[in-house]
Amino acid sequence: MNTRIGAARLEEPGVGSLFPLPVPVPLPGPIPPPDKRPMKELFRNLLKLQELQFDSTGDSPAEAAISQLRKRIPLPILEHYDRLVVRGKKGVAIVRNQVCTGCHMRIPIGAINTLMHGEDIQMCETCGRYLYLPPEPEAPPQSAASAAPAEAAPPKAAAKPRKPRAKKAKL
Repeated sequence: MNTRIGAARLEEPGVGSLFPLPVPVPLPGPIPPPDKRPMKELFRNLLKLQELQFDSTGDSPAEAAISQLRKRIPLPILEHYDRLVVRGKKGVAIVRNQVCTGCHMRIPIGAINTLMHGEDIQMCETCGRYLYLPPEPEAPPQSAASAAPAEAAPPKAAAKPRKPRAKKAKL
C-alpha cells in the first residue's frame, strides 16, 4: 500500500516506515516493596544523620555513627545537606498536611506524589531542604461502640427563616 503524496511516502507502520512502531523497553526488574526502596533507606540515613548532628555533644560513639552514615549517603546529596547545616538549618524537613515544616510553605501535589511513591528525592522549592513524607499511621478500625454515640446525637434545629428585604424608595 505505497501511496505518493508530493515528496512524502506513506507506508504501513513497521519496518522502513516514516513512523516506526515504538519498541517496548523492558523494565529493570520487579518494583521493590515499599520497605525495600532505596529512597526510603536514603531518607532513614539522612534523618539519623540530622538527629545525631543536632543532638550529639561530640562524644566518640556519635562521631563514629555519623561517619558511617555519611559513607552511605551519595556525595551530591551530602554536599547539599552540608551546605544547609553550615547555615544553621536542618537538612531534612518533614511534610505534614502538604506543608514543609522547615519554611511552612505549601508543597506542590506533584512533589507529594513523588514522595508517596518513593521514586525520587525532592527538595522544597522555597527553603531548599530535603523533603521527607513520613508514613501515615493506619487508623484503627472503628468499633460499633464508638460509632453508636455519634449516631445518637440529636439532629440540628432547622435554620430560622429570614426576613424579607425592605424595598428601596424611588427618587
